[in-house]
Amino acid sequence: MYSHSPLLLLITTTLFILTTAQPPAPPSPSASCNGIFLSYTYTAGSILPPTRPDPSTQPYRFESTLTILNNSPDELKSWRVFVGFQHDEYLVSANGAIVADGSVSVPGRVGNGTVFAGFPGSDLKTGIETAGDLEQMSGRVEFVGTQFGVGLRSVPMPRNISLANDGYLCPRVTMNGTRVMNVCCTKDPDAVTNVTVADAFLPRQTGDLTIMYDVLRTYESDYWAEVTIENHNALGRLDNWNLTWDWMRDEFINDIKGAYPYSRDSTECIFGRQGAFYKEMDFSTVLNCERRPTLIDLPLEMTNNTQRGMIPFCCRNGTILPPTMDPSKSKSAFQLHVYKMPPDLNRSELFPPQNFKISGRLNPDYKCGAPVRVSPTEFPDPSGLPGPTAVSSWQVVCNITQAKDSSPRCCVSFSAYYNESIIPCPTCACGCPSGTGSRTCSTTQPALFLPSQALLVPFDNRTALSTAWASLQRRNVPNPLPCGDNCGVSLNWHLLTDYRGGWTARITLFNWDDTSFADWFVAMEMEKSAPGFEKAYSFNATALELNGVNDTIFMQGLEGLNYLVGEVDGKNPKRDPRVPGKQQSVISFTKKLTPGINVAGGDGFPKKVFFNGEECALPRILPTSGSYRAGSRVVFSGVMAFIIFVMLMQQH
Repeated sequence: MYSHSPLLLLITTTLFILTTAQPPAPPSPSASCNGIFLSYTYTAGSILPPTRPDPSTQPYRFESTLTILNNSPDELKSWRVFVGFQHDEYLVSANGAIVADGSVSVPGRVGNGTVFAGFPGSDLKTGIETAGDLEQMSGRVEFVGTQFGVGLRSVPMPRNISLANDGYLCPRVTMNGTRVMNVCCTKDPDAVTNVTVADAFLPRQTGDLTIMYDVLRTYESDYWAEVTIENHNALGRLDNWNLTWDWMRDEFINDIKGAYPYSRDSTECIFGRQGAFYKEMDFSTVLNCERRPTLIDLPLEMTNNTQRGMIPFCCRNGTILPPTMDPSKSKSAFQLHVYKMPPDLNRSELFPPQNFKISGRLNPDYKCGAPVRVSPTEFPDPSGLPGPTAVSSWQVVCNITQAKDSSPRCCVSFSAYYNESIIPCPTCACGCPSGTGSRTCSTTQPALFLPSQALLVPFDNRTALSTAWASLQRRNVPNPLPCGDNCGVSLNWHLLTDYRGGWTARITLFNWDDTSFADWFVAMEMEKSAPGFEKAYSFNATALELNGVNDTIFMQGLEGLNYLVGEVDGKNPKRDPRVPGKQQSVISFTKKLTPGINVAGGDGFPKKVFFNGEECALPRILPTSGSYRAGSRVVFSGVMAFIIFVMLMQQH
């Protein structure tokens, strides 16, 4: 019988083991990263109803995971990551994070990409200080949402992912197959920062507007906090502010001093977890149980109200002025009594609300970041002794931004002594009303030039004046006529005189809204001519240096005359059009400090105009001297007389 020798058997067995052994696993992509490692993984997707014939509009469910790992030698405080979604994503949930800029709440659309911040955990420790404990070194966010037009066989990935914290550089992402996207972000050696490894808190940041959330007193199940809104922008402003945020852990507002909820409703508590837990509480006295409450300021007369007022900087009817106008009125504050829910029933378990958003009436748009834990606020004491210190403090930084496809809320018309026509506000300068069609007015035709008499007439009553003036000027009258500007406030800048040693202009403000504006202001960027500013004769005015450039003139009403009233009825409401609120002043300039300027050629007109912080739309052209015709005023007077006669006949 044939048998193998022991040596042959040993060789055969060894060869078999060598040929069938598994190769060693490749190192993890994060192993070579000595910074902040980010990874986005697409995990699942499926088609969603309804089925649509157009594949580009077909909805699909997606599930994905974002991982943040701190492999650097420094702790990462308040991590923020940008995810460049690009498939019109509608995010349903983001477990482990919140949207950081306050412009979107989840559920909500994030199709243009957005920044996420860690919540409830926001700080990532290092491997050195945790002995490699991944639970403390990393964060994980689980996304669930809807994407459109991606197809069943496609793997819809973001454009990119990057760390949004200051002082870090992120290269281009790398793909690991088709479902995983990685990037390693490292500290920028050229970045200037005042944060050290030993800092317990991040430093306070600067911005156009800051919101402080300071916990003053804390108990097992509730706490008192003070919210302070402070304006730092020379041209920023808020009127009738509305402040909203999201409670993330089922908190509710029991009481408020210095402000009030827009809606007083405790229904969600009574029928929710709060009512089941606080069984003995009288919810009829609870002020608000909404997950996203809206808070508003109180009127001035509530300042000394012992129940609702008595808070410094409260009760100003929602007006926060720029510090250039009055530093004492550039701040607003209120206090609120918050109840918590399990498992946070501990004095030290404190979580601020998220997704802050603040807005006003005819004011700039503000985009707010996520709350960042900062050193506890020290409050001043009237006696001069050391004041109390907050238990915990968070800062929210908001900056003025121009939302995509947003329209201004005010506009400017131009006119000059050498041209009898007014160049009006642009067509649809502040947006066109929804449903406007080609049969009613044109959204694309330029606005018709106007005679000066038309400036005080509401747009709906200008048709006869504008068409008659166009005919007189031998200009085309389109059909349909252009739509109006639809602005609540308009301004007219009129070049009044131009002589060897100087020049003058006249500015007129028109309020077409029913609501008046108290403590209004106007700012104009004049570029070349601003150094020659001398004075305004009916307004308080001063030259303002912004960002190191002396090109801005800041104007406000004189004391007692700083109220721009709303639109009112004419003397005979059945016949006369409504009359806007109006304020006017002449402004003088010298040419000594601005030799060589061309006033009529453009240097005498503002390049930007702001009303109450909102940038206004400007005409696309300037008045010229070519269309001036002597004697046209006499002809127009006859045309006006005929128009007025026709209008009177129509009334009867």
